[in-house]
Amino acid sequence: MSQADKTELLSRYMAEHGLKSTRQRSLIVDTFFALSGHLSVEELWAKVREHDPRVSVATVYRTMKLLHECGLAHARNFGDGQTRYEAAVGRHHHDHLICTRCGTIVEFENDRIEALQHKVARQHGFQVTSHKMELYGFCESCQRAIEGGDSPRA
Repeated sequence: MSQADKTELLSRYMAEHGLKSTRQRSLIVDTFFALSGHLSVEELWAKVREHDPRVSVATVYRTMKLLHECGLAHARNFGDGQTRYEAAVGRHHHDHLICTRCGTIVEFENDRIEALQHKVARQHGFQVTSHKMELYGFCESCQRAIEGGDSPRA
């Protein structure tokens, strides 16, 4: 989906819900889509403030909630109590490996896993409409640190 399409979808959603387009909201949206990964509101706020230090964290929270509600962003919680956002459009389905020690998040795709999930659902007469897979553990770097005597933080 192009940036123009995202903007159009968001504009339509805001108009339908009586919301106004503001310069700060546009800056937040543009910054979010320019970045990649899984961003917390605080991380996004820090990036937005590089361009406009007057943007409040509350405005970022409200804007990300809006992007989530209109389907342009996924809200994810990877077990650390912090919501992270990732772009929802123009991306293939993927799953996540989450390091519980350092917080690294690795995205992966595996067609065999996807096929097996669909097979299991069919065997149980279940129609999957969406799913997410999150695997928690230690990344290679943290495994080496743990083996070297550092205690895990999780």
